[in-house]
Amino acid sequence: MAEWQSRDWQALKEELRAKAPELGIDKLGFASAEPFTTLKGILERHRELGRESGFEEPDLEKRTRPELSHEDPRSILSIAVAYPSKMKNPPRSEPGAYRGILSRSAWGEDYHKVLRDRLTKLEAWIQDRIPEARTVSMVDTGALVDRAVAERAGIGWTGKNCAVITPEFGSWVYLGELITNLPFPPDTPVTEQCGDCTLCIDACPTGALVGPGQLHAGSCVSFLTQTKESVSDEMKKKIGNRLYGCDTCQIVCPHNKGKHWDHHEELRPDPDIAKPLLKPLLTLSNREFKERFGTSAAAWRGKKPIQRNAVIALGNFKDRTAIPELIRILQKDERPVLRETSAWALGQIGGTEAETALNEAAGKEQEPEVRAAIQRALASMAAQKTGEGALK
Repeated sequence: MAEWQSRDWQALKEELRAKAPELGIDKLGFASAEPFTTLKGILERHRELGRESGFEEPDLEKRTRPELSHEDPRSILSIAVAYPSKMKNPPRSEPGAYRGILSRSAWGEDYHKVLRDRLTKLEAWIQDRIPEARTVSMVDTGALVDRAVAERAGIGWTGKNCAVITPEFGSWVYLGELITNLPFPPDTPVTEQCGDCTLCIDACPTGALVGPGQLHAGSCVSFLTQTKESVSDEMKKKIGNRLYGCDTCQIVCPHNKGKHWDHHEELRPDPDIAKPLLKPLLTLSNREFKERFGTSAAAWRGKKPIQRNAVIALGNFKDRTAIPELIRILQKDERPVLRETSAWALGQIGGTEAETALNEAAGKEQEPEVRAAIQRALASMAAQKTGEGALK
């Protein structure tokens, strides 16, 4: 044990950092395992203001105290793996064959699996050299806040869009961390470089970025595409043709300009999965959904949100060729959220066929929320007719 304690940890750290690319890790940082005391206050205020998504670890102590995840934490290793920001030969949306889009974080293989693989290799490398090493790793769904660890470890700084921005890769990186009992010397945090820029805040479709580094998660398009609940009519329009996630605040970031990384084969997108045709999504069985999207991070919430978002996209595109399928959903689908969303989409598309179907459904529908959606859709169509008449 004395030999273990007298080891040159700085030398081992540099050896490990040099090994990182071979392990599939694009950037490796080292942080102390002290509690994130400042962060706890921020998270408490975030909760008080009702800005959580509900997907987070609910215990704020676990999110800010590494010792609750590891019995003897001495340091935390933070890893970053870069992912693509561009798609080769992306298929185009065309009338009658409109497409949705998955956010870049859902392109390629599920990043949770990819990063767990990287962390397993990292743990094996450490264990091979220090058998006494004890490690606990986590990716996204773990207790600790990935961004806070990455910022402390010098991976990058937290931008005004709440994403960690690295000098090398921009914010197109996945993050993971490994808590260990090995006392690696910590790295120096990166200086914040956003300056006076507010492009991400200005571009946010829903105004969910309520301030620099402050996100109202419940209003974020990324959250809205993942919730299984109904989405307000106003937010349906904001979702556009997004099926999962939202990249707007990253796309406009100057630090991401010209940055694209496709050196990890398993993270490269299949264009027909990342940008799929919308209408075929409406009839996918559970088995077909798993076969097509099961390896993507977008699959974790199941097919219901994806199908609801496809209906929203068809309404936003005003795709008349989708009317028969939307009517089928309105009349026969067992899921109230899908029926409600189809009513909205039919109201957006308009026309005699849609109006007739909505009137028929109004006399049969039992769910109050769906009935209300049908009435709003009919009112919208009536207002549109009135407006058209006034223009003649």
